[in-house]
Amino acid sequence: MNCNMKKIIYFFVCVTLLSVTACDNFLDENPKDKLTSTAYYQTEAQANANVNRLYWRGVIERYANAGSAYLGPKATLPGMLTGYFTNSYEGQEIVCMYSRQLTRQNYSTNLAGTVNDMWDPCYQAISIANGAIKHIPEIAMSENVKSRLVAEARFFRAFNYFYLIKTFGDVPMPTEPYESLENLYLERTPVATIYELIESDLRSAVDVLPAVKFSNGHRATKYAAAMLLSTVYFQQGKYADAATYSKIVVESPHALTSNDDLAMNSAFNKLRTTDDLDEAIYSVEFDEGIRSGSFWPTYSFNSGATAVFTKYSIFERVYGPIDRFLNIYKEDDLRIQPNQFFHWEYTNPVNGAEWKSELAGCWYYFDADAMLNSGKATKDWNIFRYAEALLVAAESIVQSSGVTAEAAGYLAEIKARADMKGKTAAQYVSELQGMSKDAFIQECWTERLREFPLEFKIWDDCVRTGMFPVISQTEKGKVTYVKLIGATNASGATFKESDLLWPISVDELQRNPKLTQNPGYSK
Repeated sequence: MNCNMKKIIYFFVCVTLLSVTACDNFLDENPKDKLTSTAYYQTEAQANANVNRLYWRGVIERYANAGSAYLGPKATLPGMLTGYFTNSYEGQEIVCMYSRQLTRQNYSTNLAGTVNDMWDPCYQAISIANGAIKHIPEIAMSENVKSRLVAEARFFRAFNYFYLIKTFGDVPMPTEPYESLENLYLERTPVATIYELIESDLRSAVDVLPAVKFSNGHRATKYAAAMLLSTVYFQQGKYADAATYSKIVVESPHALTSNDDLAMNSAFNKLRTTDDLDEAIYSVEFDEGIRSGSFWPTYSFNSGATAVFTKYSIFERVYGPIDRFLNIYKEDDLRIQPNQFFHWEYTNPVNGAEWKSELAGCWYYFDADAMLNSGKATKDWNIFRYAEALLVAAESIVQSSGVTAEAAGYLAEIKARADMKGKTAAQYVSELQGMSKDAFIQECWTERLREFPLEFKIWDDCVRTGMFPVISQTEKGKVTYVKLIGATNASGATFKESDLLWPISVDELQRNPKLTQNPGYSK
């Protein structure tokens, strides 16, 4: 075995050896790289430290890490495959251009750094979770705490594997921590087998984790696990199971955020500005003094905003919609009004400087305090919202059982909140119940596009359904769905089977001779 490989394994062993310092209501951690795993798993404090690290490692970073001013979290990249979203700095961040133009197959070597950053941290998190699952039961401590920590580790192991198989397809599936150089080279495990592990982990987590709102402690909960599990079933087309677990969330203490008005006190502005709403099922916590949201606020403008603000000097639309995407909304939909999800102009209240743009800026990312005062983003990033539970439940019920009043009621709540004319949920229920099964399902697809435009859901839905949304260029609110493979994206490129997955990193292929490249990509 070569020295480089030994260093890699030593690294994986070390990432499980972590500690934590106390900080009120915030999960902080400090690495301990001088301990062996056997010596480390001796106390409850060590167990807590290890699991706490999972709250910022791996898949969580892929969705919430805004550490670059020019490239958003890696979860932004799949949406660019649709052509409906672009990065204004794609001349430098060429992975965005390759994605939008569906040309990644030609640039496997150039993509190594990007896919390493998708792959490596997730396996680091999986190794940490494997260590926790194996060793925490051996520690003398409260059985309740022990069970909860293991359940949290299972939640994160499942979440990381779910991200990996959606991104790469078949991947190696270690279930033991890296504590030696044995079993170093693993073959790719079929997706179906990995799904079995994910489902098992999450069912266990649902059974054990506390039935409380996420705001009660900011730790993984029964409802967060149920939401993730429903999404896992949803992605596989196991709609009856998805309905079962999404309804656990729907019937939980979580709830939709309401509109106090249709302006700055709308539900969507509350979601933008306020932490710990009942709608937040699982969020990534940011704090000014410990871990800020970094460049999230700058993503709300294009480069023209550099003359408007003093706290940040770089602005780019790292995940901005093209105008055609915005036609997904009817004119009277609250979500398309200025200063809801998007905006086109802004006046700095401190210095009077103005920003205007023909292309929509992403108001949902705007943090006024960070921009005008602190220079530190502190708004938590919502990964799962109650709105998604309603939409998963509505579609899953209809997919598995046909159009029912229950399913119509869930979809109606989403539509009524965005209605500017006062149409009630009850009125929507009456209309929705008259739809055919196929029409209702497509209405759910469309509402997902409207409700989560900036939360990186669009590509998962394309792959899950095998369909591509063709948004009308002339008629607002009109969308039709065509087969994904062979469809033309909004940048004029044609989808191929190989576009469904990212390449395995050439670095990983060199390290592990048992790995094979995804079809369509060169080794």
